[in-house]
Amino acid sequence: MTAEVLKYTLAEVEALELAPGAAHENLEGWVPALATDDDLRVALGKALDYRGDVTLTLKSGERIEAFIFNCHSGATLADSWVQYFSPIAPEKRKVGYAEIARIEFSGKDRAAGKHWEDWVKKYNEKKAAGETNIALAPDALE
Repeated sequence: MTAEVLKYTLAEVEALELAPGAAHENLEGWVPALATDDDLRVALGKALDYRGDVTLTLKSGERIEAFIFNCHSGATLADSWVQYFSPIAPEKRKVGYAEIARIEFSGKDRAAGKHWEDWVKKYNEKKAAGETNIALAPDALE
């Protein structure tokens, strides 16, 4: 069996590289109403996709500033949890959905205003100026 080599034109490759980016909901500053279990699940799902910190207020009154990076949604709130990093603790931590009373999207959304189209524009400007080995790097986080 012979290996088939696919050949693409430069224009075809660039068309694939310049696919449109995803639109993100602006959640910075949002405090969702958590009237039902589903409200909590939806809010925590959005917190997982959020590119900034959230503040969780637990039913015990404890407030946790956190970057949520993983979650498990079980059959009940008691079976569900989120994992997070906190600026005050070096290790990852976990808290159950059933313990959460309030969620605030309190941290700066690090990707707000950073659109794929802006990156493409910079790429095209560098390319038009004759630059080679062009690499687009993310902006510094301040």
